[in-house]
Amino acid sequence: MEEDKQLGILESLLFAAGDEGLSIEQIGEAMEISEEKALQLLEILKKKYDEDPARGVTIVALAETYQLATKKEFSDYLKKLVETPSTSSLSQASLETLAIIAYKQPITRVEVEAIRGVKTERPLHTLVSKGLIKEVGRVEGTGRAKIYGTTSEFLDYFGLKDLQDLPELDETSNEHTSEEDEADLFFSSFKEQID
Repeated sequence: MEEDKQLGILESLLFAAGDEGLSIEQIGEAMEISEEKALQLLEILKKKYDEDPARGVTIVALAETYQLATKKEFSDYLKKLVETPSTSSLSQASLETLAIIAYKQPITRVEVEAIRGVKTERPLHTLVSKGLIKEVGRVEGTGRAKIYGTTSEFLDYFGLKDLQDLPELDETSNEHTSEEDEADLFFSSFKEQID
């Protein structure tokens, strides 16, 4: 099969997969090619997108999948398209809770509350409903508290390939930092990433 046709097939597969993206293995199976060839085709197609200013999309790798995404230089136009007064953003409480979970996962609600110093039931519910966090297990023993972690949607939303891409926390604080200061540290580092 000629390369141009393979690139067209790959492009159509990525388009059809949408936000879920495709793994190298899925691309290889669908196209009946090796994973090495699938990766080579991805690189060629990405290069074509990136080098052509008339193309509005590129290929990104998020959470070990590849997907079509709009180019960053067109983000202002996309914001105009999707901005509506009803668009709901995350509250500060939800952002703080999300930052703590992102850096400390897996973590229970009680542990999050110990760091934040306030109840987190509502922020947790909001984050679960938005698909940014999920239950990843339960603590053994009495009560079997839920353990939370971030989702692939979280990585996608913040443009992270994996959790190692989270911004570094300021390590200059001493070992005796209070839990309240620790929560502020998490939030400020996390807020810088999303601003």
